[in-house]
Amino acid sequence: MAKLIYSMMTSLDGYAEAAEGGIGTGAEDPEVHTFVNDLYRPVGTYLYGRRMYETMVYWETAHNEPGQPPHILQYARDWQAAEKVVYSTTLESVSSAKTRIERDFDPEAVRKLKAEAGADLTVDGPNLAAQAIAAGLVDEYHLFVTTSVVGGGKRFFPDGVRLDLELVEERAFDSGLIFARYRTRTV
Repeated sequence: MAKLIYSMMTSLDGYAEAAEGGIGTGAEDPEVHTFVNDLYRPVGTYLYGRRMYETMVYWETAHNEPGQPPHILQYARDWQAAEKVVYSTTLESVSSAKTRIERDFDPEAVRKLKAEAGADLTVDGPNLAAQAIAAGLVDEYHLFVTTSVVGGGKRFFPDGVRLDLELVEERAFDSGLIFARYRTRTV
């Protein structure tokens, strides 16, 4: 069975999205971006909410911009190769290949998708991830912790959730960004 991975950048104080915008730097670092490329190349399906999809659809055409460095071109190729599911009640159409819209997040459908998938899946965005976490679907949590404290916004982990996690990997980058991979402990 494939794993469902929740991955986001997060501020040092635990926010995936700050109330006023950005949560710090690090992702634009070629070392970090290359690590992300290698980490997510095997992912077969991305699960997005509308807002996260609208951010990520950039990768559908990023390779067309002149002067892109190799790590950007590689991520664009990998993203384009993966399936994408966008959960939205308002999005009328998608502008990327291998993408479909689902109107509601159905935990049973995601369980089936995990059971039938030949490659891991990710759920991206704190709102959609909160639904997957509440349904007990997330197998791993990948936190990219920035050096910023933002004081408020949307938390990486939703309120009211209690999890028992096991740290399975960590890495510090020269930029100050820290990657931490946790696995959900099973009883």
